[in-house]
Amino acid sequence: MNYRVIALDLDGTLLTSQKTLLPETVSALADARRAGVDVILVTGRHHSAIHPFYQQLQLSTPAICCNGTYLYDYAAKQVLDNDPMTPEQAEIVLQHLQEQGIDGLLYADDAMLYHKPTAHVIRTQAWGETLPAAQRPVFQQVASLSDAARQANKLWKFALCYPDSDKLATLADQVSSEAGVTCEWSWVDQVDIAQQGNNKGKRLKQWLDGRGIPLEKVIAFGDNYNDLSMLESVGLGVAMGNADAQIKARAGLVIGDNDHPSIADTLRERVL
Repeated sequence: MNYRVIALDLDGTLLTSQKTLLPETVSALADARRAGVDVILVTGRHHSAIHPFYQQLQLSTPAICCNGTYLYDYAAKQVLDNDPMTPEQAEIVLQHLQEQGIDGLLYADDAMLYHKPTAHVIRTQAWGETLPAAQRPVFQQVASLSDAARQANKLWKFALCYPDSDKLATLADQVSSEAGVTCEWSWVDQVDIAQQGNNKGKRLKQWLDGRGIPLEKVIAFGDNYNDLSMLESVGLGVAMGNADAQIKARAGLVIGDNDHPSIADTLRERVL
């Protein structure tokens, strides 16, 4: 297959467990770009938390952010196609979070908003401190997430991380029904809440359609449930060796884990 696009999830896939890019992967992607193959990042992250990797890879394509909620043009610093949540949907989610005693992280506009610093916020802020100031993810502590949601221009998603996965699953079921949102798991204790219908596969197809590229010409890499809409729709969906067994079973190819040059090896074999 003559692939024209390489689509890559970040955490657990393109990034190592230390949140770094392997030099072999950087080299293989650079060779692919020189060969005329487009490289696009398709992630659950907010665009402010992608800067160091986007710049290290020297990409020019937009990034698909927040599990397909929006497309972001880094050169123009502009949001392109997008489907945010409404303030009313966000308020329903926030009511349930308060009732369940779960602290959420709200991705809105150009920052990630929180009321109480969760372990996820603390970890990500600590990682950000290792980066140049211009590349650090943007967090803002707010007195009230409800007030912040009403004042924001765009509400991208809620990112929830909670040790009781059963309680988290119950909340996800409730808000899916009551707020008309989509809940996707990005890890065993992490669920993302976004506008209904948003997913990585849908936004990727929309971007491809605008360029006249069929899905069959895409090779995509991912490791978790929020990647399945992408992995199952492209020409070749590749699951990482660190993925759950259910993800591997639904992928077209399973490779090594994200701490080894598995992606680079696959690109040199399948694309280059």
